[in-house]
Amino acid sequence: WLPTLRLLHRVPTMMPKVQVDKGAIKFVLRGASIMCPGLTSPGGKMEDVEEGECVQVTAEGTFHACAVGVMTMSSADVTKVNKGICIDQIHFL
Repeated sequence: WLPTLRLLHRVPTMMPKVQVDKGAIKFVLRGASIMCPGLTSPGGKMEDVEEGECVQVTAEGTFHACAVGVMTMSSADVTKVNKGICIDQIHFL
C-alpha cells in the first residue's frame, strides 16, 4: 500500500522523507527514477531508510512531496555506492 500525494500533503509525517537537489527536480517531475547523486549532493538529504521501504521525495527548497517511490537500496548503500538508481517512482506530480 502506498499513499497518494494528496494524502501525503495532508499528513507529511507518515513516511520517511528524502530530498533531491535542484538539478534533479525536472527529471523527477517527468517521472524518472531517482539516481544516487541527486540525494548525495549538497542539496540532497536522506533519512535513515532500508531497501524496499516506501519514501516521499521532496525537492530542494520545498516542503511538500513531489513524488512517492520505493528505495532500491538502503541509505547507507546510497552514500557508499553513489551510482545508479536508488528510488523507483510510483506517483509524481
